[in-house]
Amino acid sequence: MAPALLNYFGLGGSEAAKEDKSALRALPASWYTSQEMYELERRAIFSRKWLLVTHKLRLGQTGDWLRYDVAGFQFVLCRDRDGNINGFHNVCRHRAFPVVLEEKGTSKIFACKYHGWSYGLNGKLAKAPGYQDLDDFDKNKNGLLPIHVRIDHNGFVWVNLDGKEKPEIAWEEDFQGADTQKRFGIYDFDNYQYDHTWTMDAAYNWKIAADNYNECYHCATTHPDVPALADLSSYSVNTKAGWIQHDAATTPEQAAAGLTVASTYFFPNASFNVTPHFFFIQRFVPSGPTCSSMRYEVFRNKNSSDEDFELVNGMYKRIMSEDKYLCNLQQQNLNSGVFVNGEMHPKMEKGPLYFQKVVRDTVQTHYKREQAAKHEIWPARQSLPNSALVSEKDIDFCSGLACQTNQEGLVW
Repeated sequence: MAPALLNYFGLGGSEAAKEDKSALRALPASWYTSQEMYELERRAIFSRKWLLVTHKLRLGQTGDWLRYDVAGFQFVLCRDRDGNINGFHNVCRHRAFPVVLEEKGTSKIFACKYHGWSYGLNGKLAKAPGYQDLDDFDKNKNGLLPIHVRIDHNGFVWVNLDGKEKPEIAWEEDFQGADTQKRFGIYDFDNYQYDHTWTMDAAYNWKIAADNYNECYHCATTHPDVPALADLSSYSVNTKAGWIQHDAATTPEQAAAGLTVASTYFFPNASFNVTPHFFFIQRFVPSGPTCSSMRYEVFRNKNSSDEDFELVNGMYKRIMSEDKYLCNLQQQNLNSGVFVNGEMHPKMEKGPLYFQKVVRDTVQTHYKREQAAKHEIWPARQSLPNSALVSEKDIDFCSGLACQTNQEGLVW
Protein backbone atom coordinates (compact mmCIF):
# COMPACT_ATOMS: atom_id res chain seq x y z
CA MET A 1 0.00 0.00 0.00
CA ALA A 2 1.38 3.44 -0.90
CA PRO A 3 2.66 5.19 2.28
CA ALA A 4 0.99 8.49 1.34
CA LEU A 5 -2.43 6.90 0.98
CA LEU A 6 -1.91 4.92 4.20
CA ASN A 7 -1.61 8.23 6.01
CA TYR A 8 -4.68 9.68 4.32
CA PHE A 9 -6.78 6.76 5.53
CA GLY A 10 -5.52 6.89 9.12
CA LEU A 11 -3.47 3.71 8.75
CA GLY A 12 0.00 5.18 8.65
CA GLY A 13 0.85 5.96 12.26
CA SER A 14 -0.23 7.40 15.58
CA GLU A 15 -0.89 10.94 14.38
CA ALA A 16 -3.29 9.75 11.68
CA ALA A 17 -5.02 7.48 14.18
CA LYS A 18 -5.51 10.39 16.60
CA GLU A 19 -7.27 12.38 13.90
CA ASP A 20 -9.78 9.57 13.36
CA LYS A 21 -10.88 9.62 17.02
CA SER A 22 -12.72 12.94 16.70
CA ALA A 23 -15.87 12.68 14.62
CA LEU A 24 -16.17 16.47 14.44
CA ARG A 25 -12.79 17.19 12.92
CA ALA A 26 -12.78 18.10 9.26
CA LEU A 27 -10.95 16.18 6.56
CA PRO A 28 -7.23 17.05 6.71
CA ALA A 29 -5.67 19.58 4.37
CA SER A 30 -3.89 16.83 2.41
CA TRP A 31 -7.24 15.65 1.05
CA TYR A 32 -7.58 19.06 -0.62
CA THR A 33 -4.06 19.27 -2.06
CA SER A 34 -2.91 15.76 -2.99
CA GLN A 35 -2.61 14.63 -6.60
CA GLU A 36 -2.91 11.02 -5.40
CA MET A 37 -6.19 11.78 -3.66
CA TYR A 38 -7.52 13.57 -6.75
CA GLU A 39 -6.75 10.54 -8.93
CA LEU A 40 -8.42 8.25 -6.40
CA GLU A 41 -11.52 10.49 -6.42
CA ARG A 42 -11.61 10.21 -10.20
CA ARG A 43 -11.76 6.43 -9.86
CA ALA A 44 -13.87 6.09 -6.72
CA ILE A 45 -16.34 8.95 -7.19
CA PHE A 46 -16.55 10.54 -10.60
CA SER A 47 -16.43 7.37 -12.67
CA ARG A 48 -18.88 5.49 -10.38
CA LYS A 49 -21.44 7.88 -8.93
CA TRP A 50 -24.50 9.41 -10.59
CA LEU A 51 -23.80 13.04 -11.54
CA LEU A 52 -26.43 15.75 -11.97
CA VAL A 53 -25.55 17.55 -15.20
CA THR A 54 -28.33 19.61 -16.80
CA HIS A 55 -32.06 19.79 -17.55
CA LYS A 56 -33.84 18.29 -20.54
CA LEU A 57 -34.96 21.81 -21.53
CA ARG A 58 -31.48 22.32 -22.99
CA LEU A 59 -31.95 19.42 -25.41
CA GLY A 60 -35.31 20.32 -26.90
CA GLN A 61 -34.88 19.36 -30.56
CA THR A 62 -33.67 16.30 -32.45
CA GLY A 63 -29.92 16.49 -32.90
CA ASP A 64 -29.31 18.98 -30.08
CA TRP A 65 -26.15 18.11 -28.19
CA LEU A 66 -24.07 19.43 -25.29
CA ARG A 67 -20.48 18.68 -24.32
CA TYR A 68 -19.53 18.35 -20.65
CA ASP A 69 -16.47 17.39 -18.66
CA VAL A 70 -15.75 16.46 -15.06
CA ALA A 71 -12.45 15.41 -13.48
CA GLY A 72 -10.86 14.76 -16.87
CA PHE A 73 -13.79 12.76 -18.27
CA GLN A 74 -15.40 14.44 -21.28
CA PHE A 75 -18.79 13.35 -22.61
CA VAL A 76 -21.64 14.37 -24.92
CA LEU A 77 -25.39 14.39 -24.34
CA CYS A 78 -27.72 14.47 -27.35
CA ARG A 79 -31.36 13.98 -28.28
CA ASP A 80 -31.89 11.35 -30.97
CA ARG A 81 -34.62 10.93 -33.58
CA ASP A 82 -36.76 8.88 -31.18
CA GLY A 83 -36.68 11.66 -28.60
CA ASN A 84 -34.29 9.85 -26.27
CA ILE A 85 -31.42 11.66 -24.57
CA ASN A 86 -28.24 9.61 -25.01
CA GLY A 87 -24.77 10.02 -23.57
CA PHE A 88 -21.32 9.05 -24.89
CA HIS A 89 -17.73 9.65 -24.03
CA ASN A 90 -16.32 12.32 -26.37
CA VAL A 91 -13.86 9.78 -27.75
CA CYS A 92 -13.82 8.34 -31.27
CA ARG A 93 -13.72 4.56 -31.09
CA HIS A 94 -10.93 4.48 -33.66
CA ARG A 95 -8.00 6.58 -32.36
CA ALA A 96 -9.49 8.54 -29.43
CA PHE A 97 -9.85 11.91 -31.18
CA PRO A 98 -12.75 14.02 -29.77
CA VAL A 99 -15.97 13.51 -31.69
CA VAL A 100 -17.14 17.08 -31.03
CA LEU A 101 -14.95 20.13 -30.52
CA GLU A 102 -17.50 22.78 -29.56
CA GLU A 103 -19.53 23.12 -26.35
CA LYS A 104 -22.94 22.71 -28.01
CA GLY A 105 -24.63 22.31 -31.36
CA THR A 106 -27.23 20.56 -33.47
CA SER A 107 -26.18 17.73 -35.79
CA LYS A 108 -27.64 14.98 -37.91
CA ILE A 109 -24.60 12.81 -37.32
CA PHE A 110 -21.34 12.91 -35.36
CA ALA A 111 -18.30 12.84 -37.64
CA CYS A 112 -14.75 12.56 -36.32
CA LYS A 113 -12.47 15.05 -38.11
CA TYR A 114 -9.39 12.83 -37.78
CA HIS A 115 -10.21 9.85 -40.03
CA GLY A 116 -13.84 10.42 -40.95
CA TRP A 117 -15.50 7.82 -38.77
CA SER A 118 -19.12 8.87 -38.24
CA TYR A 119 -21.82 7.92 -35.72
CA GLY A 120 -25.56 8.25 -35.43
CA LEU A 121 -27.31 10.21 -32.69
CA ASN A 122 -27.76 6.88 -30.90
CA GLY A 123 -23.99 6.34 -30.89
CA LYS A 124 -23.96 3.51 -33.42
CA LEU A 125 -21.15 3.51 -35.98
CA ALA A 126 -22.45 4.67 -39.35
CA LYS A 127 -19.27 4.75 -41.43
CA ALA A 128 -15.60 3.77 -41.05
CA PRO A 129 -13.85 4.56 -44.37
CA GLY A 130 -11.95 1.56 -45.68
CA TYR A 131 -13.03 -0.81 -42.93
CA GLN A 132 -15.77 -2.31 -45.10
CA ASP A 133 -12.93 -4.25 -46.77
CA LEU A 134 -11.99 -6.04 -43.53
CA ASP A 135 -13.73 -9.38 -43.05
CA ASP A 136 -13.53 -9.41 -39.26
CA PHE A 137 -14.57 -5.79 -38.58
CA ASP A 138 -17.88 -5.59 -36.67
CA LYS A 139 -19.61 -2.20 -36.89
CA ASN A 140 -21.91 -3.14 -34.04
CA LYS A 141 -18.95 -3.35 -31.67
CA ASN A 142 -17.39 -0.04 -32.64
CA GLY A 143 -19.98 2.56 -31.69
CA LEU A 144 -19.23 5.43 -29.34
CA LEU A 145 -18.50 4.39 -25.76
CA PRO A 146 -21.86 4.89 -23.99
CA ILE A 147 -22.57 6.39 -20.59
CA HIS A 148 -25.72 5.84 -18.53
CA VAL A 149 -28.37 8.58 -18.63
CA ARG A 150 -31.39 9.10 -16.39
CA ILE A 151 -34.09 11.78 -16.57
CA ASP A 152 -35.66 12.33 -13.16
CA HIS A 153 -39.23 13.29 -12.21
CA ASN A 154 -38.56 17.02 -12.74
CA GLY A 155 -36.67 16.66 -16.02
CA PHE A 156 -33.13 16.92 -14.66
CA VAL A 157 -30.52 14.90 -16.53
CA TRP A 158 -28.11 12.62 -14.65
CA VAL A 159 -25.21 10.56 -15.96
CA ASN A 160 -23.15 7.67 -14.67
CA LEU A 161 -19.80 6.98 -16.35
CA ASP A 162 -19.56 3.37 -15.17
CA GLY A 163 -18.53 1.40 -18.26
CA LYS A 164 -20.49 -1.72 -17.39
CA GLU A 165 -23.77 -2.50 -19.14
CA LYS A 166 -25.56 -1.82 -15.85
CA PRO A 167 -23.96 0.66 -13.44
CA GLU A 168 -22.76 -0.75 -10.15
CA ILE A 169 -24.68 1.93 -8.25
CA ALA A 170 -28.40 2.38 -8.92
CA TRP A 171 -29.68 5.97 -9.03
CA GLU A 172 -32.25 5.12 -6.36
CA GLU A 173 -29.52 3.95 -4.00
CA ASP A 174 -28.32 7.54 -3.55
CA PHE A 175 -31.27 9.68 -4.63
CA GLN A 176 -34.55 7.92 -3.91
CA GLY A 177 -37.05 10.70 -3.12
CA ALA A 178 -34.70 13.55 -4.02
CA ASP A 179 -36.76 14.51 -7.08
CA THR A 180 -40.16 14.18 -5.38
CA GLN A 181 -39.56 16.42 -2.37
CA LYS A 182 -42.86 17.85 -1.14
CA ARG A 183 -41.55 21.41 -1.37
CA PHE A 184 -41.13 21.05 -5.16
CA GLY A 185 -44.92 20.92 -5.45
CA ILE A 186 -45.20 24.70 -5.86
CA TYR A 187 -42.91 24.74 -8.91
CA ASP A 188 -43.81 23.66 -12.44
CA PHE A 189 -40.49 22.95 -14.13
CA ASP A 190 -42.18 22.87 -17.54
CA ASN A 191 -42.82 26.61 -17.14
CA TYR A 192 -39.10 27.42 -17.21
CA GLN A 193 -36.76 27.92 -20.16
CA TYR A 194 -32.99 27.94 -20.50
CA ASP A 195 -31.57 31.45 -20.27
CA HIS A 196 -27.77 31.43 -20.05
CA THR A 197 -24.62 29.76 -18.74
CA TRP A 198 -21.79 31.33 -16.80
CA THR A 199 -18.54 30.04 -15.29
CA MET A 200 -16.00 30.97 -12.65
CA ASP A 201 -12.54 29.40 -12.75
CA ALA A 202 -11.15 28.77 -9.30
CA ALA A 203 -7.81 27.95 -7.68
CA TYR A 204 -9.27 25.60 -5.09
CA ASN A 205 -10.29 21.99 -4.61
CA TRP A 206 -13.86 21.08 -5.57
CA LYS A 207 -14.55 19.83 -2.03
CA ILE A 208 -13.88 23.28 -0.59
CA ALA A 209 -16.72 24.58 -2.75
CA ALA A 210 -18.98 21.76 -1.53
CA ASP A 211 -18.08 22.38 2.12
CA ASN A 212 -18.87 26.05 1.67
CA TYR A 213 -22.20 25.50 -0.10
CA ASN A 214 -23.48 23.07 2.49
CA GLU A 215 -23.43 25.41 5.49
CA CYS A 216 -24.80 28.87 6.14
CA TYR A 217 -22.69 29.48 9.23
CA HIS A 218 -20.80 32.02 7.10
CA CYS A 219 -23.87 33.66 5.54
CA ALA A 220 -24.33 36.40 8.14
CA THR A 221 -20.73 37.57 7.82
CA THR A 222 -20.34 37.20 4.06
CA HIS A 223 -23.63 37.38 2.14
CA PRO A 224 -25.72 40.55 2.69
CA ASP A 225 -28.24 39.28 0.09
CA VAL A 226 -29.09 36.05 1.91
CA PRO A 227 -31.55 37.54 4.46
CA ALA A 228 -33.66 38.62 1.50
CA LEU A 229 -33.86 34.99 0.38
CA ALA A 230 -34.23 33.13 3.67
CA ASP A 231 -34.75 33.42 7.41
CA LEU A 232 -31.30 32.55 8.73
CA SER A 233 -32.62 31.84 12.22
CA SER A 234 -34.63 28.92 10.82
CA TYR A 235 -31.95 27.59 8.46
CA SER A 236 -31.28 23.85 8.67
CA VAL A 237 -30.06 20.94 6.56
CA ASN A 238 -31.39 17.41 6.29
CA THR A 239 -29.08 14.66 5.06
CA LYS A 240 -30.09 11.46 3.34
CA ALA A 241 -28.04 9.02 1.23
CA GLY A 242 -26.52 11.12 -1.58
CA TRP A 243 -28.35 14.41 -1.04
CA ILE A 244 -28.46 17.30 1.41
CA GLN A 245 -31.68 19.29 1.65
CA HIS A 246 -31.30 22.93 2.66
CA ASP A 247 -34.32 24.52 4.31
CA ALA A 248 -35.24 27.92 5.71
CA ALA A 249 -38.54 29.64 6.40
CA THR A 250 -39.96 32.12 3.89
CA THR A 251 -41.57 35.34 5.09
CA PRO A 252 -44.80 36.60 3.47
CA GLU A 253 -42.80 39.48 1.97
CA GLN A 254 -40.27 37.08 0.43
CA ALA A 255 -43.02 34.88 -0.96
CA ALA A 256 -44.73 37.92 -2.52
CA ALA A 257 -41.44 38.86 -4.20
CA GLY A 258 -41.08 35.36 -5.68
CA LEU A 259 -38.19 34.46 -3.38
CA THR A 260 -39.45 31.14 -2.02
CA VAL A 261 -36.31 29.02 -2.36
CA ALA A 262 -35.74 25.26 -2.42
CA SER A 263 -32.07 24.27 -2.41
CA THR A 264 -30.61 20.77 -2.59
CA TYR A 265 -27.04 19.47 -2.87
CA PHE A 266 -26.52 16.23 -4.79
CA PHE A 267 -23.34 14.27 -4.09
CA PRO A 268 -20.73 14.52 -5.36
CA ASN A 269 -20.57 17.93 -7.03
CA ALA A 270 -23.88 19.51 -8.01
CA SER A 271 -26.81 21.43 -6.59
CA PHE A 272 -29.77 23.43 -7.73
CA ASN A 273 -31.70 26.32 -6.24
CA VAL A 274 -35.21 26.95 -7.50
CA THR A 275 -37.53 29.93 -6.98
CA PRO A 276 -40.81 30.80 -8.75
CA HIS A 277 -38.93 33.05 -11.23
CA PHE A 278 -35.60 31.26 -11.60
CA PHE A 279 -33.58 28.11 -11.05
CA PHE A 280 -29.95 27.33 -11.60
CA ILE A 281 -27.85 24.18 -11.66
CA GLN A 282 -24.44 24.60 -10.06
CA ARG A 283 -21.64 22.14 -10.75
CA PHE A 284 -18.25 22.10 -9.01
CA VAL A 285 -16.04 20.65 -11.74
CA PRO A 286 -12.57 19.49 -10.64
CA SER A 287 -9.65 19.64 -13.03
CA GLY A 288 -6.87 18.95 -10.53
CA PRO A 289 -6.27 18.74 -6.79
CA THR A 290 -6.21 22.53 -6.32
CA CYS A 291 -8.15 23.81 -9.31
CA SER A 292 -11.73 23.59 -10.47
CA SER A 293 -14.46 25.59 -12.13
CA MET A 294 -17.90 26.63 -10.94
CA ARG A 295 -20.38 26.16 -13.79
CA TYR A 296 -23.91 27.51 -13.75
CA GLU A 297 -26.87 26.84 -16.03
CA VAL A 298 -29.58 29.42 -15.44
CA PHE A 299 -33.26 28.96 -16.31
CA ARG A 300 -36.06 31.53 -16.01
CA ASN A 301 -39.81 31.21 -15.70
CA LYS A 302 -41.37 31.96 -19.08
CA ASN A 303 -44.00 34.12 -17.39
CA SER A 304 -41.64 36.17 -15.20
CA SER A 305 -40.83 39.80 -15.87
CA ASP A 306 -37.25 40.90 -16.51
CA GLU A 307 -37.33 42.72 -13.17
CA ASP A 308 -38.41 39.64 -11.20
CA PHE A 309 -35.87 37.42 -12.93
CA GLU A 310 -32.95 39.83 -12.57
CA LEU A 311 -33.67 40.39 -8.87
CA VAL A 312 -32.90 36.79 -7.95
CA ASN A 313 -30.36 36.21 -10.77
CA GLY A 314 -28.28 39.15 -9.59
CA MET A 315 -28.47 38.03 -5.96
CA TYR A 316 -27.12 34.59 -6.71
CA LYS A 317 -24.32 35.89 -8.91
CA ARG A 318 -23.16 38.11 -6.06
CA ILE A 319 -23.41 35.26 -3.53
CA MET A 320 -21.42 32.88 -5.71
CA SER A 321 -18.69 35.49 -6.28
CA GLU A 322 -18.46 36.10 -2.53
CA ASP A 323 -18.05 32.37 -1.98
CA LYS A 324 -15.23 32.24 -4.52
CA TYR A 325 -13.33 34.87 -2.52
CA LEU A 326 -13.66 32.76 0.65
CA CYS A 327 -12.66 29.48 -1.00
CA ASN A 328 -9.63 30.92 -2.83
CA LEU A 329 -8.10 32.23 0.39
CA GLN A 330 -8.88 29.02 2.27
CA GLN A 331 -7.07 26.92 -0.35
CA GLN A 332 -4.01 29.19 -0.19
CA ASN A 333 -3.64 28.44 3.50
CA LEU A 334 -4.24 24.72 3.01
CA ASN A 335 -1.42 24.73 0.45
CA SER A 336 1.04 26.29 2.91
CA GLY A 337 1.55 23.13 4.96
CA VAL A 338 0.70 24.72 8.32
CA PHE A 339 -2.98 23.90 8.86
CA VAL A 340 -4.13 20.28 9.23
CA ASN A 341 -7.80 20.59 10.15
CA GLY A 342 -10.16 22.19 12.64
CA GLU A 343 -13.24 21.23 14.61
CA MET A 344 -16.60 21.71 12.92
CA HIS A 345 -19.86 22.54 14.66
CA PRO A 346 -22.19 19.50 14.74
CA LYS A 347 -25.30 21.56 13.95
CA MET A 348 -24.17 24.68 12.08
CA GLU A 349 -21.80 22.63 9.92
CA LYS A 350 -23.87 19.46 9.73
CA GLY A 351 -23.93 19.67 5.91
CA PRO A 352 -20.16 19.71 5.27
CA LEU A 353 -19.60 17.12 7.99
CA TYR A 354 -21.99 14.77 6.22
CA PHE A 355 -20.50 15.55 2.79
CA GLN A 356 -17.00 14.81 4.09
CA LYS A 357 -18.17 11.55 5.64
CA VAL A 358 -19.59 10.42 2.29
CA VAL A 359 -16.32 11.35 0.56
CA ARG A 360 -14.29 9.48 3.17
CA ASP A 361 -16.46 6.36 3.06
CA THR A 362 -16.57 6.31 -0.74
CA VAL A 363 -12.85 6.63 -1.40
CA GLN A 364 -11.82 4.30 1.43
CA THR A 365 -14.19 1.58 0.24
CA HIS A 366 -12.89 1.84 -3.32
CA TYR A 367 -9.28 1.88 -2.22
CA LYS A 368 -9.77 -1.29 -0.19
CA ARG A 369 -11.15 -2.96 -3.31
CA GLU A 370 -8.05 -1.89 -5.21
CA GLN A 371 -5.78 -3.28 -2.52
CA ALA A 372 -7.60 -6.60 -2.65
CA ALA A 373 -7.38 -6.66 -6.46
CA LYS A 374 -3.74 -5.41 -6.42
CA HIS A 375 -4.41 -2.84 -9.13
CA GLU A 376 -6.26 0.42 -9.70
CA ILE A 377 -9.93 0.06 -10.60
CA TRP A 378 -11.23 2.52 -13.19
CA PRO A 379 -14.99 1.89 -13.58
CA ALA A 380 -15.30 4.23 -16.58
CA ARG A 381 -12.54 2.51 -18.55
CA GLN A 382 -13.38 0.78 -21.84
CA SER A 383 -13.79 -2.98 -21.63
CA LEU A 384 -11.79 -4.81 -24.28
CA PRO A 385 -13.28 -7.73 -26.23
CA ASN A 386 -12.09 -11.25 -25.48
CA SER A 387 -10.21 -11.26 -28.76
CA ALA A 388 -7.91 -8.40 -27.66
CA LEU A 389 -5.32 -10.71 -26.09
CA VAL A 390 -2.35 -8.77 -27.43
CA SER A 391 -3.72 -5.54 -25.92
CA GLU A 392 -4.12 -7.20 -22.53
CA LYS A 393 -0.50 -8.36 -22.65
CA ASP A 394 0.63 -4.86 -23.62
CA ILE A 395 -1.30 -3.40 -20.69
CA ASP A 396 0.26 -5.88 -18.28
CA PHE A 397 3.73 -5.13 -19.63
CA CYS A 398 3.28 -1.38 -19.22
CA SER A 399 1.88 -1.82 -15.71
CA GLY A 400 4.90 -3.84 -14.76
CA LEU A 401 7.06 -0.87 -15.74
CA ALA A 402 4.94 1.34 -13.45
CA CYS A 403 4.10 3.59 -16.39
CA GLN A 404 0.46 3.85 -15.34
CA THR A 405 -0.41 6.92 -13.25
CA ASN A 406 -0.04 6.36 -9.51
CA GLN A 407 1.17 2.77 -9.65
CA GLU A 408 3.37 2.97 -6.54
CA GLY A 409 2.86 -0.16 -4.52
CA LEU A 410 0.34 -1.64 -6.96
CA VAL A 411 0.82 -4.61 -9.24
CA TRP A 412 -1.49 -5.56 -12.12
